Amino acid sequence: MKNNIKNDIKLVAVDIDGTFVHSDYTYDIPRFQRILSYMKNAGCKFVVASGNQYYQLRDLFPGYYDELCFVAENGAFVKDQKELIFTANIPKETVDTVIDICREYKEISNVLCGLNSAYCERGTVSQEFFQLTNIYYHRLEWVDDFKKVNDQILKFAPTVPEEKTYFYYDIFREKLKGKVEPTRSGHGSIDFIMPGCHKASGLKRLVKRWGISPAQCVAFGDGGNDIEMLQYCEYSYAMENAPQDVKNAAKQVCPSNEEDGVLLTLEKIFS
Repeated sequence: MKNNIKNDIKLVAVDIDGTFVHSDYTYDIPRFQRILSYMKNAGCKFVVASGNQYYQLRDLFPGYYDELCFVAENGAFVKDQKELIFTANIPKETVDTVIDICREYKEISNVLCGLNSAYCERGTVSQEFFQLTNIYYHRLEWVDDFKKVNDQILKFAPTVPEEKTYFYYDIFREKLKGKVEPTRSGHGSIDFIMPGCHKASGLKRLVKRWGISPAQCVAFGDGGNDIEMLQYCEYSYAMENAPQDVKNAAKQVCPSNEEDGVLLTLEKIFS
């Protein structure tokens, strides 16, 4: 990255799991808040760009989440500080088709992600899975039948055996082509999103809204669902812990999430 660009950068987009937070889901709050003040002084906004639910993401930034922007649910939910500017809406027919296909594979643990809450289906996943999912979806409910959920559906978040991630990814790409797009976020997680609805599409909505360009954007990520935004932003960093295809999509590589790679890099840019 060239020197003295802090006044040129107007958007910083950061993935959360494996990128911003440590493996124990902590981050250096005082250090980040210092960096955030530097960014504000430079006229730059911080965008939390994650596949996770908005309600979980905002709880990572208690007391000041309204100062941040969110591209949540892999681009299906976009919020500019206090204003919600976009939510995806998967058609009911497509929702039912995806449910039927996922039910064909008993080892899949599925999560239905709505605007108001996320949902697990009784009899198809364990209490242990529900509790684990609750870490990433702070609004989570049990339901008897996914097809009877009355909510605006943003995406699906099935979990498959980690060693079979690519096997299922390929199956879903073929069976769901034109309906939803699978995207990998690591550790057996495969999100189904609306075609063309990903983190980069969420960033594009903010870029257009703010009258800036990709040349004024920085992105950080570590997963397959970060590839589009790493390619979209002029300045992009894959984490050292990212797989090679993610590193190939980024302009540069920074230290791992455990080494505070995001904060180290932002300090170099803005301080």
